[in-house]
Amino acid sequence: YKFIFILCLTLIKHNLLITNRLKYIDLIFQSSNTLDLIIIIMAYPYQPQPMAYPYEPQPMAYPYQPQPSPSDPMLPLPASIYGPQYCAPYAIDLTIVRKVMTISDGNFAVTDVNGNMVFNVKGSLVTLRDRRVLLDAAGNPITTLRRKIVTMHDRWEAFRGESTEAKDLIFTLKRSSLIQFKTKLHVFLAGNTKEDVCDFKVKGSWLERSCMIYAGESNNIVAQMHKKHTVESVLIGKDQFMVTVYPNVDYAFIVALIVILDEINLDDED
Repeated sequence: YKFIFILCLTLIKHNLLITNRLKYIDLIFQSSNTLDLIIIIMAYPYQPQPMAYPYEPQPMAYPYQPQPSPSDPMLPLPASIYGPQYCAPYAIDLTIVRKVMTISDGNFAVTDVNGNMVFNVKGSLVTLRDRRVLLDAAGNPITTLRRKIVTMHDRWEAFRGESTEAKDLIFTLKRSSLIQFKTKLHVFLAGNTKEDVCDFKVKGSWLERSCMIYAGESNNIVAQMHKKHTVESVLIGKDQFMVTVYPNVDYAFIVALIVILDEINLDDED
């Protein structure tokens, strides 16, 4: 047993090559006493086994890319909702001014960063706040926004042009729930008749006068809005809202959503 024990220790200690191990074993078994074993162990040179190839970290074929969460899928956005002319490959900044509505003028004006008119919103004092028409800079109707009178969730419908026929429906918007501390709206495009999952959602904080618009149920922001505090907004109630529309998102559609959000929040104040 002594021989086996010493043999194992020395083989492990010296980490010998296979051919050298055989020579070492032969020397051990030829020794006649313990003193010879000690001499063999001390005298036999240490021969570590060289690595066949030095370790070199291999570069990854493809750099690591974080994977999206399964619970937060990237939803494909529609190429355009009202038309490709309202989509840009870069972010669009707009200013929405809400003013006192008159018989001849609407209560919203939308301008770009240079102050050029982009949209105007025409309403009617007769219909109170149940109908709005979004116009382009030339006065052509883009969409009609109409509130459904008998509804539990503040449902609004948007139609193409000045139509209110079902065949021209663009989207439907409603509150996500009856009781809300902060406004949350679900938007369903015309083809989404089941309304199981929304195509867009709007989260607003009317106290802070801000909102975020997301693609579907994800956290992918497509536009955001906040109120700009000015002297005019304080003295004469001429509110200004700064809107950023993300690249390739229909900004006519975003403006329509913000107009509806404003109407819903004004009703809450009343």
